[in-house]
Amino acid sequence: IYNMETGRWKKSRTEGDVPPSMSGSCAVCVDRVLYLFGGHHARGNTNKFYMLNARSTDRVLQWVRVECQGVPPSCKDKLGVWVHKNRLIFFGGYGYFPEGKQRGSFEFDETSFWNSGLPRGWNDHVHVLDLETFTWSQPITTSPCSATSRAGLVSPGSCQRDHSWGSSSGSAALLVLPSGQAGMRVGSMGAALRCRLWHTACASEEGEVIIFGGCANNLLAHSKAAHSNEILVFSLQPRSLVRLCLEAVICFKELLASSWHCLPKHLLHSVNQRFGSNNTSGS
Repeated sequence: IYNMETGRWKKSRTEGDVPPSMSGSCAVCVDRVLYLFGGHHARGNTNKFYMLNARSTDRVLQWVRVECQGVPPSCKDKLGVWVHKNRLIFFGGYGYFPEGKQRGSFEFDETSFWNSGLPRGWNDHVHVLDLETFTWSQPITTSPCSATSRAGLVSPGSCQRDHSWGSSSGSAALLVLPSGQAGMRVGSMGAALRCRLWHTACASEEGEVIIFGGCANNLLAHSKAAHSNEILVFSLQPRSLVRLCLEAVICFKELLASSWHCLPKHLLHSVNQRFGSNNTSGS
């Protein structure tokens, strides 16, 4: 778990209904609860739904597999999700042909017929999950083309051949990842734009788009994967005065450290967290 306010990573142990190792899963964080749907693992695609309560004060966080009501989405990965009024809205994806009745279209990927296992393809299905009742529903929509790797925050997604793999989550204060990472760098997007495939992203309370990880080169060119653990930041609006002042205090640490004790306690706490200090007396 990466805290955007302190710039620090925290690796938490988990147990319970731990999801298998997967790629292309769709995750979103609502009120510090991580919801995880779908993905592709060693046995193929899945449409299982999990939740992890990051608000818990326990040293070990608990995964819970949720048995939802209604007709679920088909087994797939690389879909998009966003949050609206305590509901999760899922769109698109790449996976197996739906077994039940689904609103929308499905287009087979011809190349998947030559692989072992069931053929797969793209879909334009929209599913809504109510977080109060955990019930699936499907609205009547007029959709774009059947698509995979859709993202509602930063990535325009892909349609058959034109890929821009990405994903998004709606966390406002924390970037929550299913597996621990370390040794990252935080970079500003004010400089040259750096490409990413299969990254994750979320919005901050400061009006920023925070992008983590992904692949930094084009795998379709048959190059060796250049995996990244950088955090990239898109600033979409001016930073708050409080944040600008705190960054100045941190930037000029050698000059101002002797006066930190004059800061209000909550601001001193924020500054000290950046440096791992235990001095929280403040004024």
